[in-house]
Amino acid sequence: MSDVAVKSKDEVTPQVSGAPKAENALDARLAALPLPKGGWSADARAEALARLRDMGLPGPRDEYWRFTDPRPFNAPAAKPLPFEPAAEESPLFSADDKLTLVFVDGQFDAEASDDLSLDGIEISTLSGAQDQAEHWAKGLYGALELAGQNPVSRPFAALNTAAAQDGLLIRVTGKPAKPIHVLHRRAAEDADVVWHHVIRVEEGAEATLLETGMVGARSNGVIEADLAKGARLHMIAAKRAVDPKVGLSHVFARVAEGASLKSFVLSVNGNVMRNEAVVDMVGDDAVAHVAAAVLGDQNVGPFHQDDTVFITHGALRGESRQVYKKVLKNGATGVFQGKILVKPGAQKTDGYQISQALLLDERSQFLAKPELEIYADDVKCSHGSTTGAIDETALFYLRSRGVPYERAIVFLVLSFLADALEEIEDEGLRGQINDRLEAWLTTRASQ
Repeated sequence: MSDVAVKSKDEVTPQVSGAPKAENALDARLAALPLPKGGWSADARAEALARLRDMGLPGPRDEYWRFTDPRPFNAPAAKPLPFEPAAEESPLFSADDKLTLVFVDGQFDAEASDDLSLDGIEISTLSGAQDQAEHWAKGLYGALELAGQNPVSRPFAALNTAAAQDGLLIRVTGKPAKPIHVLHRRAAEDADVVWHHVIRVEEGAEATLLETGMVGARSNGVIEADLAKGARLHMIAAKRAVDPKVGLSHVFARVAEGASLKSFVLSVNGNVMRNEAVVDMVGDDAVAHVAAAVLGDQNVGPFHQDDTVFITHGALRGESRQVYKKVLKNGATGVFQGKILVKPGAQKTDGYQISQALLLDERSQFLAKPELEIYADDVKCSHGSTTGAIDETALFYLRSRGVPYERAIVFLVLSFLADALEEIEDEGLRGQINDRLEAWLTTRASQ
C-alpha cells in the first residue's frame, strides 16, 4: 500500500462544536464538578485548584496539545454515551487469582470488591480515609502531580487533584501473593469520572497493578507512584474496545535507587483518549519502561489516541525505554509525543525511545514528536519514529505458503506489536493480552 497519509505536525484535530468560550471554560468546568471538602487532602486540593486557576485550561495552540483538540476535556459536562453492559467482552485476567477492587462510575464499591486484606500490602480508599489525620498518603497526595507540572503545565492533572472523589491508597510493604486488579464499571451514560490513586512501594517491595473495565462517558485519572530503593511496580492497563468514551489518564512516578517501574497499556478503540506518563528517575541504577499497544478502527467509531511521555534521568546509570506501537485503520488517528531529559551529572544513562505506526489504509494518520534533551556527555540515548503500511513482501511470502489473506494480516500485525508486549514481564499476562489482540484482529481483518 502506498501514499499513506501522515498529518503535518502543525495540523490539529477537527474542532469540537458547542464548547464554551475560553474565558468561561474553566469556571464552567469547575461549576459542574462536586469539589470535595475537608479531610487531610484539603490543603493539597486547595493548592491544586489555585494552580489550575493560574494555568487555565489548554487550547489547541498550546504546544503539548497541538495534535489533540482539548475541548472535549474542557467542556463543562460529559456528553452522554450509550453503552450496553450485557455486550461487554469477557474480561481480561478473569482466570487469575487476584485481589479485585471495583469502582462504579469512579466510586469504590465495597460490596462488589474483594476483602482489602492481603499480606504485604495496605489498601484504603481516598474517600474513606479522609478522617485519618496521620494517614501515610497525606504527604504524597498531589505531591508527584505538582512536581510533574515542571517544565510543562498539565492543567487536567491539577484539576484531578482538586476534584477527585475517590481512588485507592496502596502501600506495598512486601511481595503480595496476588496482583491488585482495579475493575471499572459504568452505570450512567453521562458519568463524568475523576479518580486518583496514590501508590507507595516501600524498599525492596514488589507489586502488580492491573486495570480493566468501562470507566465512564468521560474520565480523568491520576496515578501517583512513589518507588523506594529497590522497589518494583508493574502496571498493566487494558482500555476496553466496547467503551466509547473521552478519557484522560496520567501517571506520575518517582523512581529511587535500584527501583524499577514497568508500565504497559493496551488500548483498543475508544473515542478521544490521551495518556500521559511523567517519570522522574531520582536514584542511581533506576529503571523505567513504559509501553503501549494501540489498535484503532474508525469504522467502529471515532478514534484519536494521544500518548505523551516525559522521562527525566537525574542520577547515574538510569535505564529507560519508551516503546509505542499503533495500528490504525479506516481513518483512525494516533499521536505520540515522547521526551527523554538527561540532567547534568546523570552519566551512563541508557535511554531508548521508539514510536511506530502501522497504517492499514490511506486515510489513517500518525503524528509523532520524539525529543531528546541531554546535558551529560557519557550517555547512550536514541529515539526513532516510523510510519508505514503492511510489508507486501512479507504478505506475499505468507500467502505463497497457503496462509489466507486475513490470517496473514493478523500474523503481520501481531509481529509488529510484539516489541511492546515484550515489555510485560509476566509471561501469563503477556499471553492473555496477545490472545485478546489476536481475537480482535481476527474479527476486524476483513473490515
